Amino acid sequence: MSQPLMPMATAVWLIDNTSLTFKQIARFCGLHDLEVQGIADGTVGQSIAGIDPTANGQLTWAEVRRCQDDPSASLVLSKGAKPEQTRTKGPRYTPVSKRQDKPDAIAWLLRHHPELSDTQISRLVGTTKPTIGAIRERSHWNIANIRAQDPVALGLCKQMELDEAVQKAAVRAQKNAPAQPESAPAEDAADSGADVENPADDSPASDL
Repeated sequence: MSQPLMPMATAVWLIDNTSLTFKQIARFCGLHDLEVQGIADGTVGQSIAGIDPTANGQLTWAEVRRCQDDPSASLVLSKGAKPEQTRTKGPRYTPVSKRQDKPDAIAWLLRHHPELSDTQISRLVGTTKPTIGAIRERSHWNIANIRAQDPVALGLCKQMELDEAVQKAAVRAQKNAPAQPESAPAEDAADSGADVENPADDSPASDL
């Protein structure tokens, strides 16, 4: 489904100005329910200013009211509205104001999701492998001031993107796990100990 331009800012506005459910807002903006919950709680996107989708022609008030009256309904982008361009290649763009948060996000991912590859972390946070390596080895120039923080809470990636990366890492780890050696078959009970016990007729005769 097409998403509005600047989905995070649109979600901020919808939370503040409508009675739509978090699920409705999440579906329309392409966000995770927990991200919308975080915006409402003030733990995600604190510095993001809301953008009115009805003012830029991406949504009508009639559509908003329709979905407010029916919590199971999904918002539909207005005809002619330009959908968000989906990024397919190239590094993730990070606003200048958030670039200083990247080391904190990398530290959090390394601590809580060590199964993620450097490539996955690079895509999630928009960083480089040398930076990841420096933080992992604690040789980063600012390591003393790095504090692990959730990249979703910092607004550097979406919860859905993080969940997807973790799932892929789990599948990869399962495929690369060494096969467990089969246990040796149990020895036949009749054979075990046969050469240890002496038969009764082999015992030496007593001297008379």
